[in-house]
Amino acid sequence: MNASPRYAPVLRRLHWLMALLILIVYVAIEQRGLFERGSTARFAMMQSHFWLGLTVFFLVGWRLAFRMRHGAPPVTPALPAWQAGFSKLGHVALYAFFLIMPVLGLATAWTDGKILYLPFTDIALPAPIAPDKELAHQLEDLHGTIGEIFYWVIGLHVLAAVYHHLVRRDDTLRRML
Repeated sequence: MNASPRYAPVLRRLHWLMALLILIVYVAIEQRGLFERGSTARFAMMQSHFWLGLTVFFLVGWRLAFRMRHGAPPVTPALPAWQAGFSKLGHVALYAFFLIMPVLGLATAWTDGKILYLPFTDIALPAPIAPDKELAHQLEDLHGTIGEIFYWVIGLHVLAAVYHHLVRRDDTLRRML
């Protein structure tokens, strides 16, 4: 376990990098409607959404490995059991999101017959799933619904950090800064 009052530097950097990437992923998907269907700009927004989402997927593996190796520093003063339980539940939900959403996104794109190009190239990834418009629609709905739910989960995560810092006055937020 971690004896330091802060998370390991790699974990802190990964946390904030992933937060930034997730923000960009959300902005890209929400703002794609500003651009006409079939336009280069809309295509760039969608490709950004896909590839940054996959980047999050790969970073979370690295983050989990470091977290298992280095552990998490304890919150000072210690949390009541009920708060520690909600904290664990919230973190499990976040990590599940980081793993499930990119997989759902890829499955949605492939079943919809979309082509995913390697960034900055004309090289397309082969699609291991056959196009199926009905399945694509179901997966897209699921992906979108989970994405909307996670606005709330991410918001609660941020509010919890602010609560710990300003109300409880513990070191929860400082451990990640």
